[in-house]
Amino acid sequence: MRIMGLDVGTKTIGVAVSDPLGWTAQGVSTIKRTSLEKDLASLKTYIKEYGVEAFVIGLPVNMNGSMGASVDMVRGFGDIIEQRIALPVYYQDERLSTVSAQRVLLEGDVSRSKRRNVVDKLAAVFILQTYLDNPNHKK
Repeated sequence: MRIMGLDVGTKTIGVAVSDPLGWTAQGVSTIKRTSLEKDLASLKTYIKEYGVEAFVIGLPVNMNGSMGASVDMVRGFGDIIEQRIALPVYYQDERLSTVSAQRVLLEGDVSRSKRRNVVDKLAAVFILQTYLDNPNHKK
């Protein structure tokens, strides 16, 4: 079963997919958000292309474990996916996923302009890989 990982922000959505066996996550794209309809159309294109059967969305929990306004926005987007695309949505704590992605890109000596273009996609990879590595997700 292929799973799509999403790093949902207000301006972009990082997209990653698992391999068919559900072992590894690979970055796919960064969607520039313009409207809900276009966001969903882009996701549907990737669903068809990769045969996706579920979503894992990064949940932006605060460092102290509290839930802020961003969590409500992400859960709202997840609810829309479940209603309009009719695939299951799971959530993965995404604390430090963007920080980890930035660190990897800095260590790889990627220029600032290139980092800006791929950081959300790489964050989606971290979110999805964390989910895939958790043995409890298969239950």
